[in-house]
Amino acid sequence: MTRPTRTGETSAIALAAAQPGPAHLGRAADAMGAAGTHDALQRLNAGISELRALSVAPILRRAVAALEAEDHETGGRLAIQALEQDERNGFAWYLLAISRERAGDFVSSITCYESALALLPNQADVANDLGRLAFRMGMKAEAEKLFRHFLAAKPNHPEGANNLACAIRDQDRAEEAIEILRPAIEANPTAAMPWNTLGTIVTEQGELEAAHTFFDEALRLQPHFPKAQYNRANVRLSLGEAEAALADCDVALAGAVAQDEQLMMRLSRATILMELGQIAEGWEDYEARLHPQFSDCTHFQALGRPWTPDTELAGRSLLIFGEQGLGDEVMFANLIPDVLEALGPKGRLFLAVETRLVPLFQRSFPQAVVGAHATYAVAGRSVRVAPFVTDEDPPEIWAPLGSLLRRFRPSLASFPHKAGYLRPDPQRVAHWRDVLDQAPAGLKVGLLWKSGLMTGARRRYFSAFEAWRDVLAVPGTTFVNLQYGDCAAELAHAQRDMGVSIWTPPGIDLKQDLDEIAALTCALDLVIGFPNATVNLAGACGASAWIASAPGAWPRLGSDHYPWYPQMRVFTAKALGDWGPMLTQMAEALADADGPALRRTPQP
Repeated sequence: MTRPTRTGETSAIALAAAQPGPAHLGRAADAMGAAGTHDALQRLNAGISELRALSVAPILRRAVAALEAEDHETGGRLAIQALEQDERNGFAWYLLAISRERAGDFVSSITCYESALALLPNQADVANDLGRLAFRMGMKAEAEKLFRHFLAAKPNHPEGANNLACAIRDQDRAEEAIEILRPAIEANPTAAMPWNTLGTIVTEQGELEAAHTFFDEALRLQPHFPKAQYNRANVRLSLGEAEAALADCDVALAGAVAQDEQLMMRLSRATILMELGQIAEGWEDYEARLHPQFSDCTHFQALGRPWTPDTELAGRSLLIFGEQGLGDEVMFANLIPDVLEALGPKGRLFLAVETRLVPLFQRSFPQAVVGAHATYAVAGRSVRVAPFVTDEDPPEIWAPLGSLLRRFRPSLASFPHKAGYLRPDPQRVAHWRDVLDQAPAGLKVGLLWKSGLMTGARRRYFSAFEAWRDVLAVPGTTFVNLQYGDCAAELAHAQRDMGVSIWTPPGIDLKQDLDEIAALTCALDLVIGFPNATVNLAGACGASAWIASAPGAWPRLGSDHYPWYPQMRVFTAKALGDWGPMLTQMAEALADADGPALRRTPQP
């Protein structure tokens, strides 16, 4: 960006705001308008005409024209020139905010919007734009206040109601969000945006057929509506229609203009491709998660150079960062034995993993140097480092763990058939076998039924506890509680209403003691549950495990099993939310008169 030649204190602030920065984006499924729409810029022009500072007005009009021409760099530069002449010009701050948002510098942009709102309190559009940006950055309560401010000035405005509904939905107030949308839809029957948001709300409630209908309506009203097309793709994937989902996602990608939208759609496309068995192509799209403008992007900071798929590893030193969630770190570790083989006897491996995984990974990979990664918020961005790696002996190359999948797991054939790549402490396994002997008689089955994060968006991937009734009724089975987090209500419900006592193992923190949990899963006869961190630990340690899987679950990679854990049996629902038949099938397998086949037999 070209800087003005004269800088005072205010323009220095503006210049600092104009530097490139990270992007914290909201969910790409949300259609909330865009920064500096044609109508908004025309209203700005009208306001600029009323300015008394006539020397600034021409500069601002040129800035508006540049933004209308999609030239955010020139628009921002001209806004800074105006601020040098009039540091309290709210229009200039607003134009600079729009330019920085379009450049993806959301941290600076929100500061500029705040300055504009303070100087232009009667410009409701500023509140709406600031609310959108706050929403993208995860500030949902603040966004709600700003959208209410906008709606107070423009009652039943379709975009305002839509945006407010999004903010309220994300605070787990779905019914209130629907009630905000209803009058806006009635007052604006041809507006597609509220139908799209209504679809996202009922999707989170698990009402997929209704969501499909609402996205269809949004697309009928606005045929070229990339976010609605993308949302329908995700619904179709959850309904088991992967090929139709891919077609929708490709159309959405072709129509998306904003880079943040394209990146989110590419990541979704990656999961669809994997469900279709197009694994290598899927991993390529999966790299979208590392782009600076991707929502929740983690920036990795290390000495050395980043790994690429054609990097020669033999004899080199490599630092691998664990990434994504805890379950992903465990699952992706499937490839570490292959990495060690590629490095060879003269190579060195550094593994930066979640703190609770360090003992288990160090035992499993004694050739490696294992330590905990640390993640910090730096100027609004998430930065991950490996503090245990010293500057005196740094690795030559570094890579996020998931990126290595492109080289080491491009197809189903590239996955090993041998079960178990993590090694629990054998003495602790023996200890837990002794402890389990004190539990009631019967097959010892560890049970998990939910994730530690059960927000509206994630809740639909897990059944209600009541849906496990048939499984819990299987005779000759002692269920052992492996569920971390607060589960007292479910345990009481099982005892009171189902007549089932779920035994809780003593002396273990089911969330923090991952090394102990790994040993416990191997002492049990079987672990069953939805895919969370503990089920992944059981699979990675080679324990007998059954997983309750949703349709379109990408870790199956288009197969009928989990290639990461060849011994694991998979029970898949026909549609997301249709858990009953799947859990009944699991109960029947557990009650098999000839004895349940606890382990899947890997195919050669």
